[in-house]
Amino acid sequence: MSLYGMMRTGVSGMNAQANRLSTVSDNIANSSTTGYKGASTEFSSLLMPQTNGTYNSGSVETETRYSISQQGALTYTTSDTDLAINGEGYFIVQDSSGQSFLTRAGSFTSDSTGNLVNAGGYTLMGYSYGDDAPSVVANGFAGLEAINVSSTDMQANASTDATFSANLDAGEEIIEDTMPGDSGTSASVDDINYTHKSSLTTYDSLGNEVIMDIYFSKTSETEWDVAVFNKADADADSGSFPYTSDALTTQTLTFDPDTGAIVDGGTTTAAIPADTITNMPDVFTFDFAGMTQLGYDFSVTEADVNGNGASVVTGVEIAADGTVSAKYDNGDTSALYQIALGTVTSPDNMDVLSGNVYSPNAESGDLQIGFAGSTAFGDIVSGALEDSNVDLASELTTMIASQRSYTANSKVFQAGSDLLETLVNLAR
Repeated sequence: MSLYGMMRTGVSGMNAQANRLSTVSDNIANSSTTGYKGASTEFSSLLMPQTNGTYNSGSVETETRYSISQQGALTYTTSDTDLAINGEGYFIVQDSSGQSFLTRAGSFTSDSTGNLVNAGGYTLMGYSYGDDAPSVVANGFAGLEAINVSSTDMQANASTDATFSANLDAGEEIIEDTMPGDSGTSASVDDINYTHKSSLTTYDSLGNEVIMDIYFSKTSETEWDVAVFNKADADADSGSFPYTSDALTTQTLTFDPDTGAIVDGGTTTAAIPADTITNMPDVFTFDFAGMTQLGYDFSVTEADVNGNGASVVTGVEIAADGTVSAKYDNGDTSALYQIALGTVTSPDNMDVLSGNVYSPNAESGDLQIGFAGSTAFGDIVSGALEDSNVDLASELTTMIASQRSYTANSKVFQAGSDLLETLVNLAR
């Protein structure tokens, strides 16, 4: 056995334990860092070629691993822009140079420009809402935008569609006289026959309320006529007929005689001339697909209209699927962005960079992007932060064990040094 080899082995053992203590110190220092993922040191032996009668001591090698895929506990806060992921996935963030990374550090606040930025200085990314819900670019960062919540302008959005569901009383009598849907009617309220009436509040592009009166008239055991009028055209005294303009739209609803479920006529479109309702969209869609005809009183179960009146943005709310919506002082909300999440096949193999961010590489696998709540991703929790996954008790235990191992390896080195000194003294 070579004395120098013995000493080199002792040195490699001390270096290995020093590396282990370095990961322990990082873990302890970041035990309170939001979204921090603990590091660990794994050991592997390096053996030297052996000859008959002689043993050549080798050394020990170390590899640092990170528990990136292990989730930490959630701590709840009072800020709506503090975000955590309950399940799989990582927030997509971007640095000042425009390079994208993945992270679980969700302590986001609005910077001077309104972008959501976390404690590491990285900007949260997502897809902007347009006329329709956004779609993802599944394998890349293209199309992502910085999520900005700075808008304080008064906003108004015109209504374009409404969902109206109600139960129509199957026990009502069939109407055979003049009904609201009869074209060109200008009869008084006493001459019009209908079964049920309700109203919907919609909005024009300036945020003004436009109330639509909806009349339901039973025409057979399985059919009902629907007629929609502009409330502003109603007679001032009666509040209904005669209207100064014809119905905006009419539709026939057909129901199954056995189940009472609607089988035809669930959607109707109103073409609104500019001179009929100013600042309204040319086409307005009514969804009656949830209507029923059962032996029960007329009752509205859903009345939902998009758009909103003129209102000031008072804050934001973030849903479990990552939809970022502006909250208005009148109680309405409007979707602005949807937060994108990313993942890879082997998260623990991603490159770990400063600021609690990770960069995919060849060993971690290809990047996949999607939305929270979908198959590969967990839910986003607003008003919560993910704690570090470091176990302090385990780290302190590891520190004591490494300290003892380091001391033992130093004794091996010292013994080799003493033996070498004895050997040198023989020549004196």
